[in-house]
Amino acid sequence: MSTVALEEVGLSHNGQIEVIPLPHALGAEVRCGDVKAIDDATAAVVHRALLDNLVILIRDQELTDEDQLDFARHFGVLRPGSKPEESPKGMKARTNPYIGINSNIKENGVPIGQFGDKEVVWHTDHSYREIPLSYSVLYGTLAPERGGETGFCNMYLALETLPEATRERIKGLSIKNDAAYNSGGQLRGNQKPPGDIRTSPGPNHPIVCTHPKTGYNALYLGRRPFAYVNGLTLEDSEALLDELWAHATKPEFQWHHKWREGDILMWDNRAVMHHRNAIPPGQDRIAKRCQLDGDPTTCDPAAFAKPPHPRGYLNVQD
Repeated sequence: MSTVALEEVGLSHNGQIEVIPLPHALGAEVRCGDVKAIDDATAAVVHRALLDNLVILIRDQELTDEDQLDFARHFGVLRPGSKPEESPKGMKARTNPYIGINSNIKENGVPIGQFGDKEVVWHTDHSYREIPLSYSVLYGTLAPERGGETGFCNMYLALETLPEATRERIKGLSIKNDAAYNSGGQLRGNQKPPGDIRTSPGPNHPIVCTHPKTGYNALYLGRRPFAYVNGLTLEDSEALLDELWAHATKPEFQWHHKWREGDILMWDNRAVMHHRNAIPPGQDRIAKRCQLDGDPTTCDPAAFAKPPHPRGYLNVQD
């Protein structure tokens, strides 16, 4: 693969805004000051940085829940989190329907948020719904010294670098995404463990999806557990999924972020998957998440004629 100049992938300085691509296959730090003070023009530059770099990091913020939601509203329509009956049993109820808590802390033996200490597997947010999310905004208020890093992989690049035979094979195929478990392996409150994965509850999404804003195709895998490629035998489905997942999560397609208090990470669910490392004993973490409505997953045949999305080629070479 050839490299691409920095200015072609979003390096810019616009007044008080600076966009600095990170030395990975995706990601950029955006320096825009206090996000509570951004106006629509500033938000448009931040949004462009997100589309160009797939994930953005904004540091040193002090936000209330409403501040975080006001920031997110610049980029779309807020979507409420899981309903109480959909959340893992035994978890403290949300105080704000639009703010989810990711934490391993317990109060009086009750988890204050979801996912706990365990690894959170690679996934795309809300792939278990018919209409997944567009963007997710995660704000760290308590960061562990070790563990809990959030990782991302570039799904434009994952698709573009697949063997040609595999790219041809997956055109027109879809995956049924499991709706029973969350990405931390916790059973949703209103679900039962899947039986036959070919008929268990869950929406179907194309394996190749066209991004509604950028027009580029990306690999869309959702989550690996209990997934099924429609129309294939179970054996062939498992083999194809194993091949796709092994390729998509190659280290050279990834970036893992080590949290500091006051960090905001915002990512584009149409272009990345993400993951969280386990949190060691004695390390506490709190991150607050809000999320924005997305669009139905579709694949535009015309998008196959586009050149590769440039961001991944900045640091990945043959």
